[in-house]
Amino acid sequence: MNRALRLVFGIVVVTLVASCDSVPSGPGTTAFASLGGGGFHTCGLTSAGDAFCWGRNDVGQLGEGSTSNSSLPKAVAGGHTFASLGIGVPHGCAPTTDGVGYCWGKNGDGQLGDSSIIDKSRPSPVAGGLTYAEMGAGGLHSCGLRATGEAYCWGDNQYGQLGSGDIEEHFTPAAVVGGLQFASLHVGWFHTCALLADGAAYCWGRDQEGQAGSGLLRNLTEPAEVDGGHVFATLSGGSNHSCGVTAANDLWCWGFNSFGQLGIGDQDRRPVPVQVADSINFAAVTLGQDHTCGLATDGAAYCWGSNEAGQLGDGTFERRLNPVAVAGGHRFRELTGGGLHTCGITTGGESWCWGDNEFGQLGIGAGKDRAEPVPVSSP
Repeated sequence: MNRALRLVFGIVVVTLVASCDSVPSGPGTTAFASLGGGGFHTCGLTSAGDAFCWGRNDVGQLGEGSTSNSSLPKAVAGGHTFASLGIGVPHGCAPTTDGVGYCWGKNGDGQLGDSSIIDKSRPSPVAGGLTYAEMGAGGLHSCGLRATGEAYCWGDNQYGQLGSGDIEEHFTPAAVVGGLQFASLHVGWFHTCALLADGAAYCWGRDQEGQAGSGLLRNLTEPAEVDGGHVFATLSGGSNHSCGVTAANDLWCWGFNSFGQLGIGDQDRRPVPVQVADSINFAAVTLGQDHTCGLATDGAAYCWGSNEAGQLGDGTFERRLNPVAVAGGHRFRELTGGGLHTCGITTGGESWCWGDNEFGQLGIGAGKDRAEPVPVSSP
């Protein structure tokens, strides 16, 4: 089946438990400390800081030095020790443990930040000499957060997603205007969101579908506070929608909803946050192209929205307008949404993926789409 994403996007990994104990090697038991879902690929970071990627690789998005697809995990080239991963659709970024930023993959809009527009199949250092505590990759842009809270973005900026106060592309890091000091950064497809230390959420960039949550329904070239005064613990940005979990474990979503990705029982867009399934206590949330998955405080996983490739993991290919439980009874500590697939790490350290597998992005070898979780193979 030949699928094309309607847009391109960035993925934010969500975690229930920060630490990961070492587990035996084997299918599904690779000791990944975190996972990141891209458009048609997936990446994992071990507890030692080694990065592996698998799936589509036509523009070098696996970072292993070639443009050949791989249905099994391949080591990212360069021998870098990364602190975290930020995986976008056709590119990825990651800071090393000493804060040096690297990006790889598609670079036609300068989203690698190395001052060029040449695709790179190996990690390329971000220009400017800044160090980053975390990095995120979107559709055609990337961002980095400094330890002191200042945010920088680079790449495509047609919707203002760089937050630089203009709509000009930037091939090297440009400071997000407004003077805010952020505690965390969450990069969507064509918009970007960030949290202050007090839990206030700000978004900027594309907002025609309400994905910035300001209620303005217009593009924003600088940060605007998300409506409602919620105190969020974490956020996630998808293609045209966003979600956040509050400190009280309530889940709120906003933006595009034609596939039911807001999880509120209908398909009408919402330009400001609306609460999802108040009967479930959520710890984290992750967004794909047109689907959403939430992690409950007890480790149970729920998904909703588009499901044409089985990305909801409920054993069907049916669209869901409300949260449904992921099959298998697994208890997860982390989930990450890809374009048309989803992955997670269980509390026991096992890595599982489900959904679209056209390019091997489930990490199980070549094969069909899977509507229930399947174990990722070890490198």
